[in-house]
This record gives sequence, C-alpha cells and structure tokens, in this order.
Amino acid sequence: MHTNRLANEKSPYLQQHAHNPVDWYPWGPEAFEKSLAENKPIFLSIGYSTCHWCHVMERESFEDEPIAAILNRDYVAIKVDREERPDVDRIYMTFVQATTGSGGWPMSVWLTPNLEPFFGGTYFPPENRWGHPGFGAILSQVAAAWQSDREKIIDSARDVVAQLRKQAAVEPRHAGLAAPDASMLDSGFYVFRRTFDSQLGGFGNAPKFPRPAVFNFLLRYHARTRNREALDMVLLTLREMAKGGMHDQLGGGFHRYSVDERWFVPHFEKMLYDQAQLATSYVEAFQVSGDSQYADTARRIFDYVLRDMCDPAGGFYSAEDADSVIDPAEPTLKGEGAFYIWQADEIRDLVGPPLAEWFGYRYGVAEGGNVASDPHGEFTGRNILYQAATLEETAEQFGRAAEEIRAGLEKAGGILMEARSKRVRPHLDDKVLTSWNGLMISAFALGGAALQEPRYADAARRAAEFVLSAMAGPTSGVLLRRYRQGEAAIPGFLDDYALFTQALLDLYESQFDLRHLQAAIRLTEKQIELFEDREHGGFFSSTEGDGALVMRLKEDYDGAEPSGNSIAIRNLLRLAEITNRPEFREAAMKALRAFHSRLSTVPAAVPEMLAACEFLLGDPRQIILVGARDVADFTPLLRALHARFLPNRIVLRVDSPEARTFFALGIPSIASMQQPGAYVCRNYTCQLPVFEAGAFSELIQ
Repeated sequence: MHTNRLANEKSPYLQQHAHNPVDWYPWGPEAFEKSLAENKPIFLSIGYSTCHWCHVMERESFEDEPIAAILNRDYVAIKVDREERPDVDRIYMTFVQATTGSGGWPMSVWLTPNLEPFFGGTYFPPENRWGHPGFGAILSQVAAAWQSDREKIIDSARDVVAQLRKQAAVEPRHAGLAAPDASMLDSGFYVFRRTFDSQLGGFGNAPKFPRPAVFNFLLRYHARTRNREALDMVLLTLREMAKGGMHDQLGGGFHRYSVDERWFVPHFEKMLYDQAQLATSYVEAFQVSGDSQYADTARRIFDYVLRDMCDPAGGFYSAEDADSVIDPAEPTLKGEGAFYIWQADEIRDLVGPPLAEWFGYRYGVAEGGNVASDPHGEFTGRNILYQAATLEETAEQFGRAAEEIRAGLEKAGGILMEARSKRVRPHLDDKVLTSWNGLMISAFALGGAALQEPRYADAARRAAEFVLSAMAGPTSGVLLRRYRQGEAAIPGFLDDYALFTQALLDLYESQFDLRHLQAAIRLTEKQIELFEDREHGGFFSSTEGDGALVMRLKEDYDGAEPSGNSIAIRNLLRLAEITNRPEFREAAMKALRAFHSRLSTVPAAVPEMLAACEFLLGDPRQIILVGARDVADFTPLLRALHARFLPNRIVLRVDSPEARTFFALGIPSIASMQQPGAYVCRNYTCQLPVFEAGAFSELIQ
C-alpha cells in the first residue's frame, strides 16, 4: 500500500488521500521549496471530505498508477482541505471562476513555483468524456508547455494575478459616500422578488440551494417595512423545503441542495453550516408567524445535530458524506444517498400493514421507486422519502382519525429509523471548525430561548465554552480554526472571529453570562487589529504577512455561508449599541462605505450585508433588565421577548454590581437604574420600567 505525507495530517480529507500513489504534499514550505528547487509546476487539488465529485476524481485519477506517475514525475502535487484553509481556496477559486466562468470542487489548479496560477478547472475525468478533456492528457500537455514556454507561462501568470488583485480590490469609489439608505434595501427586495419561484419557493431554477442569508434579509426587511411579500417568500420556501426529499424525513436535518426545482432529489451530504442557518431560519419563521410547523422542523434539525454531530467535548462536527456503502458485504462499493433511500418491500417487511400503506402514502413510496434512474443507476427501484400528502389527507384516504394516523406514522418512522441505524453510516467529518460552530451556537441559543428547550440552551453554552477553552488563546486572544483529536491548529480567519463573536453575542442575549459578552468584545478588538483595512475600510479574510498567499481578499459574497465582512459589520453595530463605543460604529460604517458599490449594484450578492443595514436603519431598541437574579424573576418577560421576532434590538441584564459597573462605562444612565424592571429605550432614552409581561409586550412591539 502506498503512503504519502498526508498520513501525518489531521484533516479527514487529506487522510482520505494518504494512500494514493500520488506523492501528495500538504500546503506548506516543503512543497513550495521542492517546486522552486526542481523548477516544477505545482498541481493543486482542493476539496473536502464529504464531496461526492472529489471521491469520483480520487477513484478515477488519483488512485490510477499511470496518472499518478505523470503527477509524480512532472509536478509537485499539493492537496488542500478547503474547510481548513478557506483563504487558499478563495484565492484560486477566484482565478478559476475568472478564467472558466464557473467553479466548484474538486478544484484543480496549476501553479508556478511562485504559487501564481496559470491554468485551472474543477473535476476532470481520467479520459475525454462528457465534453471534458481527460485529466491524463491535460497533465501531459501542461507539462510539455511548461518545458517549452516556461517564461511565457510565468509572465502570463504574474499578469493574471495582478489583474485579479485589481479586480478584487474593495474600497470606496469616491470620497464622502453616504451611509446605505432604504433604496438599497428596496433594490435587494425587488431582485429577490423577480427571481422568486412563487409555486415551489426558492430563487431561480434548478438546482436549488438553500441560501439562508436571503431569508435573514427578507425577514428583517419585512420587520421594518411590513412588506407582506417579503415574509411570504420566506415562509413558502421554508414550507416547500421541509416537504421535500432534501429534508431528511426520518432523521431530521437537511441535505446540501436539491438537483430539481421541487426540493425532491437531494445531493445527500449534510453540512453543519446548513443545519445551523436553516434552524435559525425556521425558528425565526415561527417567531414571525406563530405557526408550529416551522418550530417542529427546527426541532428536528436540532435533534439531528445533538444525536449525530456532537463531539463529546461539546463542539459540533463538520459534515456527513453524500456517499455511503450500498451493501455491507462490499464495503468499498458506495453510492450517493444509499443510507437514506428505500425499496418499497423493505418498508413493507419492516413495518407491516396497515402502517406501511399509511407511511407509503404520506411519504410518496412507490413500488418501483419514486425517482427516475440516474446516470449511475444508484436510485433505480428505490424511494426518496418526501411529504407527498398531509397528515389530514392521509387520514381521509384511509378513513381513519388523524390522531390514529399520526401515532401509526410515528411508530413506523421509529421502526425505519432503527433499521436505518444498522446500515453503514456515511463518512463523518469529525473536525470542529470555529466559524461553523459559531453558526450552530447562535442557532441553539435562539432555539433554546424561543422554543423554551433547555437541551438546546445547554448545547449552545457547552459548545461556546469548548471553543473558548480549546481554540482560543487565553493570553494572545487569537482564535484557532480547527480542532480534531485533541489538537487545535491553524490561526483563525475573519469568518472564525466574526461568526464566533456573533455566537457569543447571541448567547449573551439569551442567557446573560457577562463573560460571553466580554469575550465577544475582546475578539472584536483582536479582529480589528488583525484584519481591518484601516485605510479603505472593510476586513481582509486573512491576516497580513503570509508569504504563501498571492492575494489578500475581502470576501463579501453571502452564499452557502455568510461572508465574514457581513457578519463583522452587524457585530460591530450591535456592540456599538451595547457599549456605546464610537470606534465600533466607525469600523462598521467604514466597511459599509467600502462595500457601497456592491450594495448598490449587486445587492443579491450580499443579502447578509443588507440584513446588517436593516439593523442600522431599523431604529434599534435597547432593552435593559435590571434586578438581581434572586430578587427579579424575568422569566415571563423573557418568554414574551423571545416569542417575537425583534431583530433590531439589544438586550442587557444588570443583575450584579459587576454588570452595572461594566455597562455604565458605555451607558452612564444604567448607573441610576435602581428600580427592578425592564427598561425599553430608544437611543438610550428610556421608558419607565415595567415588570408585567403584558405591559412589556406593548413596549417592545
């Protein structure tokens, strides 16, 4: 068996390639020095451990001895886990998208020894196929070109990087730019309105990806403007997503995306960042609408994460694979979705009549399978579970009471879950990432408060304490990005600081542990020190001084994950309200001025930043709860608060002399708030305190 240098890495993705015949190197000086010394180009392959097409390219090419021989002879081959090194991924994805018009993973990029890209793409088949050139032929052609036209390639790569740096520069286009105004937010709303699928939800055509940043903006736009369309777009999309096969109808949680327009056939990997953001969206939809179906879907996401995605130390794992073993007798033969799909006779044999018939009607089970055969034949004769009929329709179909049907369906679901648990589970990427944990902590903090579920609140608190103890330097204040098997490593990026700071703010406002707020302030100060562009505004994704990075980018696209800049801006605006520190507000405003052209010309690219603007323009309220915990029971008031969707507010609890002193530094009027009760303030001008839930509810409307 071959073994290469990746065997010494912690990344599950790199370890998956540790026994390829390719002489892989991890990203680092050893590989760079070899490339320079031998004057060989670098072949850079970037992916992640739960990526279906990454597995395909490994099987077809990286395990192929002749292809490996070409790579080992003519190149220095480097593997990068994009989840560990998003900075490297963003740079070369920018190149691939600029030169090919699209991007994705696995990403394949050819570099000069100075790490400047000169050719790239995504998945390549081993031979010419489906309109794609064969990988082996490309390797040979590029190697020949390097030998014959090396200087020309190097000059061209240098020019390309210079152009990319110029295009990626983010700064105010002219002096004196005003702050974002309501017209920008209106423009964003109308863009999403034009692309909205009014029948099936979502934005644009298939494939359909959940993009919770859009929900975040539209819900906040509705909260400020009372525009009903903005709310209806979110509620319809969330309802339709919950019905589809993209939603794991048995185990809870959501798969990555739907390949069709009706959320039916999913790409089966499950990512932590999707669970976190969608759980938040469903809880917020419940707060806005009062409709329990959204709360039920959120609970299923939370329960899935607690069951299958938790590290014993308290953190949350990163992802589960799309592929899994089809037949335990053939452990190397995997198929996409094999863990999740069913044959009709399996369900009938396990559940028995009449429950199998009820279950099959409710969840769309067909005798010959309910999905057309895919190119690889992996779904042939099998069923993806989806909500084909409502509970009431199922009861009517079988002439039974709805409660009887409900109990029968729950029993059948339990039987099938037990059977599914005996299948070979998909690969679990068990690394803990600070940024993604930040998203999940925020979701659990919100869910614990809004759904009145202590288990969720406890999960948020445990995860935050884990990150603070295992992944944050107690004296340096520096966050680390990745934890796995007892080791924390890789200095954090902007996303890590911004998303974990947001988590600490959300956790403070639901549980009122002053340590969490103080930690959020320290991390924000460190974030400004490490990442802020003090001249032009905004935040770089990586710190200064990494010679291995050919560009330093300011990421702003709110895609599958929100951008670090969008979250950092909202954090700064929230902290400015909490602490009344002008430097926080100024950093936020400088960033918004830097991204002004993006907000005004392509608002659909930055919905999370639009949501931050909603906070700025939404006349934030300060809600200050005064009273020691053994004297003042704020439970009824907090229930009233968390039952409502109130995005434009901050909540402080003055329950000790330490808290009073701390908050009075920024908001001097807190020092004189002696009477127990809830003070509702606008621009720090406060109403008389109340201590009755009804009166409090009226004040916060």
